[in-house]
Amino acid sequence: MNGTEILRIVEVIRLDKAIDADVVFEGIEQAILSAARKHFSEEEQLEVRIDRETGEPSLICEGRALEPELLGDLLGRISAQTAKQVMIQKIREAERDSLYDEYLDLRSQLISGQVTRVDRGTVIVKLDKTEAILPRSEQIRKESFRTGDRLRAIVLDVRKSGSRVRVILSRTHPDFVRRLFEVEIPEVNDRVIEVRSIAREGGNRSKVAVSCSDSTIDSVGACVGVRGSRIRGIVEELAGERIDIVRWNDSLTVLVPNALQPAEVEDVILCPMLGKVIVLVREDQLSLAIGKFGQNVRLASKLVGWDINVMTQAQLDRQLDESIEAFCVIPEVTPELAENLVVGGFFSFDDLSVIEPDELREISGLTQEECDRIIEYADAESLRLEEQERVAAEQKKLDSALAASGVAPAPASDTEAASGANESAAQETAEDAAVEGEQAAEVAEETVAEETVAGAAGEEAADEEAAGEEAAAETEAVADAAEDTDGIESVQE
Repeated sequence: MNGTEILRIVEVIRLDKAIDADVVFEGIEQAILSAARKHFSEEEQLEVRIDRETGEPSLICEGRALEPELLGDLLGRISAQTAKQVMIQKIREAERDSLYDEYLDLRSQLISGQVTRVDRGTVIVKLDKTEAILPRSEQIRKESFRTGDRLRAIVLDVRKSGSRVRVILSRTHPDFVRRLFEVEIPEVNDRVIEVRSIAREGGNRSKVAVSCSDSTIDSVGACVGVRGSRIRGIVEELAGERIDIVRWNDSLTVLVPNALQPAEVEDVILCPMLGKVIVLVREDQLSLAIGKFGQNVRLASKLVGWDINVMTQAQLDRQLDESIEAFCVIPEVTPELAENLVVGGFFSFDDLSVIEPDELREISGLTQEECDRIIEYADAESLRLEEQERVAAEQKKLDSALAASGVAPAPASDTEAASGANESAAQETAEDAAVEGEQAAEVAEETVAEETVAGAAGEEAADEEAAGEEAAAETEAVADAAEDTDGIESVQE
């Protein structure tokens, strides 16, 4: 192996595998070094260098370069198989790293491929240079693929798995909707219209907030298209998923009503300390604002980045009164301070327990110690209420179980005694079940005894009936014999 051959090998590998020439040179150096170690002792320090211009290799042993003739003779006698294996390993690692870097740059980007097979719901997709997987969890609900289908998805993650690169795709990620908007809507691709935020529940519904740098362009209308021509292609790609396009606004008082469309909002109350928004709606708009299973308000919260509480004015007034009354129980809290806390959006002890002492001191004007005591009291009260809710939930489950078994639940005097009542009720239920079991066993024994007696009586009656029939037959036979005798006597006379 001379310099010319090495340069030729490096050039072929570089062009065929798209690997940097320095990586190939390093692989050849490692291969020569691995093969040369078999001819030297382990204590000797070896180093292999290949001239990048001429391709001539050199072997340095203990700081002394071997003569070219000796090196040529060594290279002629070394194991070609060992050198080949090392070179192949290095080239595979370099190829894997190159492929990994290439698809890592494509993360969150839209790619297309062909389905090669479907294995237990997981779709294997053939890309340009490797295979990717589309897990069942990243597929749109009620979506199915067959071998040969083409699909589009985004690159969710790229991982190294041994000598291979594993590419994971997704069709449920919000970025998939973003990339489809860029493909189907030219204004979005040209950055004239910007997709500011996306909230999505894959297969069900998505909310997309858009804005436009040009005031003469209607951002929502441009995304929908003439008679829905643009959005229709995106909906078809998403298997009929509903898409709500809303107009973005930097003001939350405008953005939140837009996000809750199609519900009509009467008022928006911001609570910056807690990062939540209280939205007031009419009674007939309450269910529409919340949505089916809370989907509308949940997606709106994700879209704006704030927690949204939807309620009517009557519900808000009732909540304010209950919160003020509850906060007044705290020793250091005056009615005025309780009202200020409620106005700031603190409706429960759980909300009050997360307030910062500096913020509470600014609102109340109290000392640091008094603020710490208020927060500690709210934290303890919040834990106590959570425990009460847990006990009440357990009691409800027990009552349901007792009602299903036909046993009336034992009433508890208060919430704290619910656990003891549960144990007593369970014990009484067990005792009642044992008594009922014993009674059932006794009844069963008596029934068996009665059936036995009845059976014996029936057998005796049957025997008596049979005996009666035999006696009647004998009587009839005697009568017949008597008649025959009378007839014979009459003939003789």
